Amino acid sequence: MNISHRKVNKVLVLTDKNGAPIANKEVHIRQTNHSFLFGCGAFDFIPHVMNGDDRTKEITESWLDIFNYGTLPFYWGNYEPEEGKPNKEVLMNTAKYLQGKNVKVKGHPLCWHTVCADWLMKYDNETILKKQLERIEREVVGFKGVIDMWDVINEVVIMPIFDKYDNAITRICKEKGRVGLIREVFEKAHECNPEATLLLNDFNTSVGYEILIDGCLNAGVPISAIGIQSHQHQGYWGKEKLEEVLDRFSSFGLPIHFTENTLISGEIMPAHIVDLNDWQVDEWPSTPEGEERQAREIEEMYRILFSHPLVEAITTWDFKDGAWLNAPSGFLRKDLSKKPSYEMLKKLVKNEWWTDTTVKTDENGRIDFSGFMGEYKLTAGDMCADATLADDQEMVIKLG
Repeated sequence: MNISHRKVNKVLVLTDKNGAPIANKEVHIRQTNHSFLFGCGAFDFIPHVMNGDDRTKEITESWLDIFNYGTLPFYWGNYEPEEGKPNKEVLMNTAKYLQGKNVKVKGHPLCWHTVCADWLMKYDNETILKKQLERIEREVVGFKGVIDMWDVINEVVIMPIFDKYDNAITRICKEKGRVGLIREVFEKAHECNPEATLLLNDFNTSVGYEILIDGCLNAGVPISAIGIQSHQHQGYWGKEKLEEVLDRFSSFGLPIHFTENTLISGEIMPAHIVDLNDWQVDEWPSTPEGEERQAREIEEMYRILFSHPLVEAITTWDFKDGAWLNAPSGFLRKDLSKKPSYEMLKKLVKNEWWTDTTVKTDENGRIDFSGFMGEYKLTAGDMCADATLADDQEMVIKLG
């Protein structure tokens, strides 16, 4: 698979702090971060930041060994169970902690019909929409500079026909229409942070989602990226479906984020289950054969997605087993031991797709460099500098 688009090929000109070329000197060029977003649900960081212990420390350190991108939960019903009392401090502290570890953070989601705030139900539709937009302004402005990426609205294909229980967001989606509601929430988020990356996110990869995206773009909705969920509890999609989905959603020319991915290492969920949430089990063990299968499937999926030029991010939803639906869907077992999938992905992200090299400058301090897009530390003797290498343009780097 071709991954040349993930690399830079450029001339680096190295100088000392006075601007004199660093000539005929060996330089160690070590990557410190990827431009590509290798992500995972970062929910485990919340208890670690708030009341860390040895267990949460072990989980988060293993997480940070691979990932540079984390998703934090902003489900309205949990974030603000009592009107006017949002749980901002906990998520702000966690997001800042991740930011301090050079992790990009995304908030998920700003608008969704599930895990919605029950207290909204006492209001009429006009007031519900007003409070939804106020909520978006509060979060997007309040977290600006710490969280500048948001799943703005989640699972809209099903939203107006969702009938498992009454909720405030389905009510206003029925009234406004899918595109009408999407436009309202995206325009508010964009107004509050014009530089933010704003995603439309859905598990539905049918033509219905394509029609919805097309309608939104024709209506001028400022969508930054298309979010695609891929919870594969009922079995791996496979190469053919992955490529077919990529082909269809690439037609919009927008960046694509695989926002919620799960592949399990145990028994596959029965095919007759329509809503994954309906599969409730007390135990769902990981098995040795399942773990080998999970590692193979994750590797193939990541290779396919990493080779696609429009894919910018891949997020695995569960870092450890037993999270959502009690599934064996993590990279760590329940006892926190690492599965084959963990070792495999770390090898890809931090070895095969990673640059760590030593080269020698010429008499003019020049180097022909090739490496993966990302952040680097350059060291020549006792001089060093940090640099972001993201394009093929010649670059002068001053070492101090």
